Amino acid sequence: MASNIRIMLEEREHLMLRECAAHSDRSLGRIREEEQCDIRTVFQRDRDRIIHSKSFRRLKDKTQVFLTPDGDHYRTRLTHTLEVAQIARSISKALLLNEDLTEAIALGHDLGHTPFGHAGERALDRACPLGFAHNEQSIRVVSILEKDGKGLNLTREVLDGILNHQTEGSPFTLEGRVVQLADKMAYVNHDIDDAIRGHIICEEDIPKELTDVLGHSLKERLNTLVHDVVIHSGDKDEIVMSDRVRTALTKLREYMFASVYTNPVAKGQEAKAERLVEQLYAYYNADTDRLPDEFRRMIAEGERKERVVADYVAGMTDKFAVMTYEELMIPKAWGVY
Repeated sequence: MASNIRIMLEEREHLMLRECAAHSDRSLGRIREEEQCDIRTVFQRDRDRIIHSKSFRRLKDKTQVFLTPDGDHYRTRLTHTLEVAQIARSISKALLLNEDLTEAIALGHDLGHTPFGHAGERALDRACPLGFAHNEQSIRVVSILEKDGKGLNLTREVLDGILNHQTEGSPFTLEGRVVQLADKMAYVNHDIDDAIRGHIICEEDIPKELTDVLGHSLKERLNTLVHDVVIHSGDKDEIVMSDRVRTALTKLREYMFASVYTNPVAKGQEAKAERLVEQLYAYYNADTDRLPDEFRRMIAEGERKERVVADYVAGMTDKFAVMTYEELMIPKAWGVY
Protein backbone atom coordinates (compact mmCIF):
# COMPACT_ATOMS: atom_id res chain seq x y z
CA MET A 1 0.00 0.00 0.00
CA ALA A 2 2.70 2.52 1.03
CA SER A 3 4.53 2.20 -2.29
CA ASN A 4 1.45 3.51 -4.10
CA ILE A 5 0.69 6.52 -1.88
CA ARG A 6 3.03 9.01 -3.57
CA ILE A 7 1.81 7.99 -7.00
CA MET A 8 -1.79 8.37 -5.83
CA LEU A 9 -1.01 11.87 -4.49
CA GLU A 10 0.63 12.84 -7.78
CA GLU A 11 -2.38 11.60 -9.73
CA ARG A 12 -4.71 13.50 -7.41
CA GLU A 13 -2.80 16.72 -8.18
CA HIS A 14 -3.61 16.28 -11.88
CA LEU A 15 -7.29 15.90 -11.04
CA MET A 16 -7.49 18.82 -8.59
CA LEU A 17 -4.93 21.44 -9.62
CA ARG A 18 -4.98 23.83 -12.54
CA GLU A 19 -2.81 22.98 -15.52
CA CYS A 20 -0.64 26.04 -14.83
CA ALA A 21 0.09 24.85 -11.28
CA ALA A 22 3.35 23.10 -10.43
CA HIS A 23 2.79 19.34 -10.41
CA SER A 24 5.02 17.18 -8.27
CA ASP A 25 5.66 14.55 -10.93
CA ARG A 26 6.74 17.30 -13.35
CA SER A 27 9.29 18.83 -10.99
CA LEU A 28 12.60 19.92 -12.48
CA GLY A 29 14.18 17.76 -9.81
CA ARG A 30 17.02 18.18 -7.36
CA ILE A 31 20.65 19.12 -7.88
CA ARG A 32 21.59 15.64 -6.64
CA GLU A 33 19.30 12.87 -7.78
CA GLU A 34 17.92 10.63 -5.05
CA GLU A 35 15.38 7.89 -4.62
CA GLN A 36 11.77 9.06 -4.32
CA CYS A 37 9.86 8.79 -1.05
CA ASP A 38 7.08 6.20 -1.17
CA ILE A 39 4.47 8.26 0.72
CA ARG A 40 5.38 11.92 0.04
CA THR A 41 5.64 14.01 -3.09
CA VAL A 42 8.88 15.89 -3.74
CA PHE A 43 7.43 19.19 -2.50
CA GLN A 44 6.02 17.63 0.68
CA ARG A 45 9.45 16.21 1.32
CA ASP A 46 11.06 19.65 0.85
CA ARG A 47 8.63 21.18 3.34
CA ASP A 48 9.46 18.53 5.92
CA ARG A 49 13.21 18.97 5.44
CA ILE A 50 12.91 22.71 6.03
CA ILE A 51 10.79 22.32 9.16
CA HIS A 52 13.26 19.87 10.68
CA SER A 53 16.32 22.01 9.89
CA LYS A 54 18.37 23.79 12.54
CA SER A 55 18.13 27.10 10.68
CA PHE A 56 14.33 26.94 10.85
CA ARG A 57 14.40 26.46 14.61
CA ARG A 58 16.77 29.41 15.04
CA LEU A 59 14.21 31.76 13.47
CA LYS A 60 12.34 31.87 16.78
CA ASP A 61 15.15 33.95 18.30
CA LYS A 62 15.73 36.31 15.38
CA THR A 63 14.28 39.81 15.13
CA GLN A 64 11.46 40.60 12.74
CA VAL A 65 11.17 44.40 13.21
CA PHE A 66 11.40 45.23 16.91
CA LEU A 67 14.76 44.69 18.59
CA THR A 68 14.44 43.30 22.14
CA PRO A 69 10.73 44.16 22.47
CA ASP A 70 9.22 44.34 25.95
CA GLY A 71 6.47 41.76 25.64
CA ASP A 72 5.71 38.22 24.54
CA HIS A 73 3.39 38.93 21.62
CA TYR A 74 5.63 40.72 19.14
CA ARG A 75 6.52 38.88 15.96
CA THR A 76 9.81 37.10 15.50
CA ARG A 77 11.29 35.90 12.22
CA LEU A 78 9.65 32.52 12.90
CA THR A 79 6.15 33.82 13.51
CA HIS A 80 6.50 36.03 10.42
CA THR A 81 7.44 32.93 8.41
CA LEU A 82 4.41 31.03 9.70
CA GLU A 83 2.09 33.93 8.88
CA VAL A 84 3.49 34.12 5.35
CA ALA A 85 2.94 30.38 4.95
CA GLN A 86 -0.66 30.63 6.16
CA ILE A 87 -1.55 33.51 3.82
CA ALA A 88 0.21 31.89 0.87
CA ARG A 89 -1.47 28.54 1.47
CA SER A 90 -4.90 30.15 1.60
CA ILE A 91 -4.32 31.86 -1.74
CA SER A 92 -2.85 28.77 -3.38
CA LYS A 93 -5.66 26.54 -2.17
CA ALA A 94 -8.30 28.95 -3.51
CA LEU A 95 -6.51 29.23 -6.87
CA LEU A 96 -6.03 25.43 -7.16
CA LEU A 97 -2.25 25.75 -7.11
CA ASN A 98 0.20 23.39 -5.43
CA GLU A 99 -0.19 24.07 -1.72
CA ASP A 100 2.78 21.88 -0.74
CA LEU A 101 5.20 23.78 -3.00
CA THR A 102 3.80 27.08 -1.75
CA GLU A 103 4.28 26.07 1.87
CA ALA A 104 7.83 24.82 1.31
CA ILE A 105 8.87 28.10 -0.32
CA ALA A 106 7.19 30.17 2.39
CA LEU A 107 8.77 28.21 5.26
CA GLY A 108 12.22 28.48 3.70
CA HIS A 109 12.20 32.03 2.38
CA ASP A 110 13.93 33.69 5.37
CA LEU A 111 16.25 30.92 6.58
CA GLY A 112 19.28 33.04 5.70
CA HIS A 113 18.25 36.07 7.71
CA THR A 114 20.74 37.57 10.12
CA PRO A 115 20.39 38.35 13.82
CA PHE A 116 18.67 41.72 14.40
CA GLY A 117 16.68 41.59 11.16
CA HIS A 118 17.52 43.97 8.35
CA ALA A 119 19.90 45.88 10.63
CA GLY A 120 22.12 42.80 10.79
CA GLU A 121 21.75 42.30 7.04
CA ARG A 122 22.91 45.87 6.33
CA ALA A 123 25.85 45.45 8.70
CA LEU A 124 27.03 42.21 7.10
CA ASP A 125 26.61 43.66 3.62
CA ARG A 126 28.94 46.51 4.62
CA ALA A 127 31.42 44.35 6.50
CA CYS A 128 31.77 41.52 4.01
CA PRO A 129 33.61 42.52 0.82
CA LEU A 130 31.65 39.86 -1.07
CA GLY A 131 28.36 41.50 -0.09
CA PHE A 132 25.43 39.95 1.72
CA ALA A 133 21.73 39.49 0.90
CA HIS A 134 19.43 37.34 3.01
CA ASN A 135 17.65 35.69 0.06
CA GLU A 136 20.98 34.54 -1.40
CA GLN A 137 22.07 33.43 2.07
CA SER A 138 18.90 31.35 2.38
CA ILE A 139 20.05 29.42 -0.69
CA ARG A 140 23.48 28.84 0.91
CA VAL A 141 21.77 27.60 4.06
CA VAL A 142 19.60 25.02 2.31
CA SER A 143 22.21 24.04 -0.30
CA ILE A 144 25.46 24.02 1.69
CA LEU A 145 25.28 24.87 5.39
CA GLU A 146 22.60 22.48 6.64
CA LYS A 147 23.40 18.84 7.42
CA ASP A 148 27.16 19.34 7.86
CA GLY A 149 27.77 20.68 4.37
CA LYS A 150 25.42 18.36 2.52
CA GLY A 151 22.52 20.81 2.40
CA LEU A 152 18.87 19.83 2.16
CA ASN A 153 18.99 19.08 -1.59
CA LEU A 154 15.69 20.82 -2.28
CA THR A 155 13.90 20.85 -5.62
CA ARG A 156 14.68 23.57 -8.13
CA GLU A 157 11.16 24.99 -7.78
CA VAL A 158 11.63 25.58 -4.05
CA LEU A 159 15.12 27.01 -4.52
CA ASP A 160 13.82 29.43 -7.15
CA GLY A 161 10.94 30.57 -4.94
CA ILE A 162 13.26 31.19 -1.98
CA LEU A 163 15.82 33.09 -4.05
CA ASN A 164 13.23 35.28 -5.78
CA HIS A 165 10.81 36.02 -2.95
CA GLN A 166 11.71 39.71 -2.71
CA THR A 167 9.85 42.40 -4.64
CA GLU A 168 12.45 42.61 -7.40
CA GLY A 169 12.52 38.83 -7.88
CA SER A 170 10.73 36.90 -10.63
CA PRO A 171 9.85 33.34 -9.55
CA PHE A 172 9.15 30.96 -12.42
CA THR A 173 6.25 29.19 -10.65
CA LEU A 174 2.90 30.70 -9.75
CA GLU A 175 3.39 29.27 -6.28
CA GLY A 176 6.60 31.28 -5.91
CA ARG A 177 4.77 34.43 -6.98
CA VAL A 178 2.06 33.76 -4.39
CA VAL A 179 4.71 33.59 -1.64
CA GLN A 180 6.35 36.76 -2.96
CA LEU A 181 3.06 38.63 -2.56
CA ALA A 182 2.08 36.92 0.71
CA ASP A 183 5.40 38.01 2.26
CA LYS A 184 4.59 41.65 1.62
CA MET A 185 0.98 41.25 2.82
CA ALA A 186 2.16 39.61 6.02
CA TYR A 187 4.95 41.94 7.07
CA VAL A 188 3.12 45.18 6.31
CA ASN A 189 0.08 44.12 8.29
CA HIS A 190 1.69 42.33 11.22
CA ASP A 191 4.18 45.19 11.55
CA ILE A 192 1.21 47.55 11.90
CA ASP A 193 -0.17 45.28 14.60
CA ASP A 194 3.16 45.27 16.45
CA ALA A 195 3.57 49.03 16.05
CA ILE A 196 0.13 49.60 17.57
CA ARG A 197 1.02 47.22 20.42
CA GLY A 198 4.21 49.21 20.97
CA HIS A 199 2.32 52.55 21.03
CA ILE A 200 4.27 53.84 18.04
CA ILE A 201 1.13 54.41 15.98
CA CYS A 202 -2.58 53.84 16.47
CA GLU A 203 -5.11 52.58 13.97
CA GLU A 204 -6.45 56.10 13.45
CA ASP A 205 -3.01 57.32 12.31
CA ILE A 206 -3.14 55.22 9.15
CA PRO A 207 -4.28 57.43 6.23
CA LYS A 208 -8.04 57.12 5.78
CA GLU A 209 -7.77 56.81 2.01
CA LEU A 210 -5.84 53.56 2.58
CA THR A 211 -8.00 52.05 5.31
CA ASP A 212 -11.14 52.86 3.29
CA VAL A 213 -9.77 50.59 0.57
CA LEU A 214 -8.03 47.90 2.62
CA GLY A 215 -9.90 47.86 5.91
CA HIS A 216 -9.71 49.24 9.43
CA SER A 217 -8.14 46.27 11.23
CA LEU A 218 -5.56 43.54 10.66
CA LYS A 219 -8.31 41.03 9.94
CA GLU A 220 -10.11 43.28 7.46
CA ARG A 221 -6.94 44.22 5.58
CA LEU A 222 -5.71 40.66 5.18
CA ASN A 223 -9.19 39.57 4.12
CA THR A 224 -9.31 42.31 1.48
CA LEU A 225 -5.85 41.51 0.13
CA VAL A 226 -6.32 37.74 -0.06
CA HIS A 227 -9.74 38.03 -1.69
CA ASP A 228 -8.46 40.58 -4.20
CA VAL A 229 -5.63 38.30 -5.35
CA VAL A 230 -7.93 35.27 -5.59
CA ILE A 231 -10.65 37.13 -7.50
CA HIS A 232 -8.32 38.78 -10.01
CA SER A 233 -6.01 35.77 -10.53
CA GLY A 234 -8.70 33.08 -10.72
CA ASP A 235 -9.03 33.08 -14.52
CA LYS A 236 -5.42 33.99 -15.33
CA ASP A 237 -2.13 32.13 -15.54
CA GLU A 238 -0.50 34.79 -13.39
CA ILE A 239 -0.82 36.23 -9.88
CA VAL A 240 -2.28 39.74 -9.94
CA MET A 241 -4.12 42.29 -7.83
CA SER A 242 -6.54 45.01 -8.83
CA ASP A 243 -4.92 48.39 -9.48
CA ARG A 244 -6.87 49.97 -6.62
CA VAL A 245 -5.82 47.46 -3.97
CA ARG A 246 -2.24 47.11 -5.23
CA THR A 247 -1.79 50.89 -5.10
CA ALA A 248 -3.23 51.03 -1.59
CA LEU A 249 -0.86 48.27 -0.41
CA THR A 250 2.12 50.07 -1.94
CA LYS A 251 1.16 53.33 -0.22
CA LEU A 252 0.57 51.52 3.07
CA ARG A 253 4.09 50.10 2.82
CA GLU A 254 5.42 53.63 2.17
CA TYR A 255 3.51 54.85 5.24
CA MET A 256 5.14 52.11 7.34
CA PHE A 257 8.62 53.08 6.18
CA ALA A 258 7.98 56.70 7.09
CA SER A 259 6.21 56.08 10.41
CA VAL A 260 7.53 52.81 11.82
CA TYR A 261 10.56 51.36 10.05
CA THR A 262 12.52 54.56 10.66
CA ASN A 263 10.86 55.44 13.98
CA PRO A 264 13.43 55.94 16.79
CA VAL A 265 11.28 54.01 19.28
CA ALA A 266 11.24 50.92 17.05
CA LYS A 267 14.71 51.40 15.63
CA GLY A 268 16.60 53.19 18.40
CA GLN A 269 18.78 50.17 19.12
CA GLU A 270 19.64 49.35 15.51
CA ALA A 271 22.89 51.33 15.36
CA LYS A 272 24.16 49.32 18.34
CA ALA A 273 23.09 46.06 16.71
CA GLU A 274 24.83 46.97 13.47
CA ARG A 275 28.09 47.80 15.26
CA LEU A 276 27.87 44.53 17.18
CA VAL A 277 27.47 42.51 13.96
CA GLU A 278 30.28 44.40 12.23
CA GLN A 279 32.64 43.83 15.15
CA LEU A 280 31.82 40.13 15.33
CA TYR A 281 32.52 39.83 11.61
CA ALA A 282 35.84 41.70 11.98
CA TYR A 283 36.85 39.55 14.95
CA TYR A 284 36.39 36.23 13.15
CA ASN A 285 37.65 37.51 9.81
CA ALA A 286 40.91 38.57 11.48
CA ASP A 287 41.55 35.05 12.76
CA THR A 288 39.45 32.27 11.27
CA ASP A 289 40.99 29.74 13.66
CA ARG A 290 38.47 31.11 16.18
CA LEU A 291 35.59 29.75 14.08
CA PRO A 292 33.92 26.44 14.96
CA ASP A 293 35.37 23.32 13.31
CA GLU A 294 32.78 22.98 10.54
CA PHE A 295 33.41 26.52 9.32
CA ARG A 296 37.19 26.14 9.40
CA ARG A 297 36.75 22.96 7.38
CA MET A 298 34.81 24.88 4.72
CA ILE A 299 37.72 27.31 4.34
CA ALA A 300 40.20 24.45 4.12
CA GLU A 301 38.08 22.94 1.34
CA GLY A 302 38.27 26.11 -0.73
CA GLU A 303 35.46 28.41 0.37
CA ARG A 304 36.36 32.11 0.60
CA LYS A 305 37.02 32.97 4.24
CA GLU A 306 34.98 36.19 3.96
CA ARG A 307 31.92 34.22 2.91
CA VAL A 308 32.36 31.60 5.61
CA VAL A 309 32.70 34.24 8.33
CA ALA A 310 29.48 35.82 7.03
CA ASP A 311 27.85 32.36 7.14
CA TYR A 312 28.76 31.98 10.79
CA VAL A 313 27.67 35.44 11.92
CA ALA A 314 24.46 35.35 9.86
CA GLY A 315 23.48 32.07 11.47
CA MET A 316 23.59 33.50 14.99
CA THR A 317 20.38 34.26 16.85
CA ASP A 318 20.01 37.65 18.53
CA LYS A 319 20.73 36.13 21.94
CA PHE A 320 23.75 34.16 20.80
CA ALA A 321 25.21 37.20 19.03
CA VAL A 322 24.88 39.32 22.17
CA MET A 323 26.28 36.57 24.39
CA THR A 324 29.22 36.00 22.02
CA TYR A 325 29.93 39.72 21.82
CA GLU A 326 29.92 40.05 25.60
CA GLU A 327 32.25 37.07 25.96
CA LEU A 328 34.69 38.35 23.34
CA MET A 329 34.57 42.11 23.76
CA ILE A 330 33.49 42.99 27.31
CA PRO A 331 36.21 42.88 30.04
CA LYS A 332 35.48 40.69 33.03
CA ALA A 333 36.61 40.96 36.63
CA TRP A 334 39.50 38.59 37.28
CA GLY A 335 41.21 38.87 40.64
CA VAL A 336 40.33 37.80 44.14
CA TYR A 337 40.41 40.66 46.55
